[in-house]
Amino acid sequence: MSCTISLKKDTVNNMLTSKQRAYLRGIASTYETIYQVGKGGVTEAMCKDIAEALRKRELIKLKVLDNSGWTAREAAEAVAEQTESEVVQVIGNKFVLFKRNEKDPVIENIPKAK
Repeated sequence: MSCTISLKKDTVNNMLTSKQRAYLRGIASTYETIYQVGKGGVTEAMCKDIAEALRKRELIKLKVLDNSGWTAREAAEAVAEQTESEVVQVIGNKFVLFKRNEKDPVIENIPKAK
């Protein structure tokens, strides 16, 4: 039981604020989609590639194809969980993920959490 409680506290502390989300959405609006979730769904190999892209870029945009059988929200949550990233935005069949690179930050001037 205590393990679950500590995990929830960590999750809450790592969540993005609405100001941070808005800032990241603005940046992501100019980004191109770099990954697609297709018929195969969300795979472990795909998540490894996405985790590497997140490490280098911090913010990426993905697309869910109509034939995948997944909604964008389902795919976003599955990928975010496997890559330990945050879902910034889900619109239509696209979604944006963010994961801060503490050693070598790429995106500057993100509003601070209070």
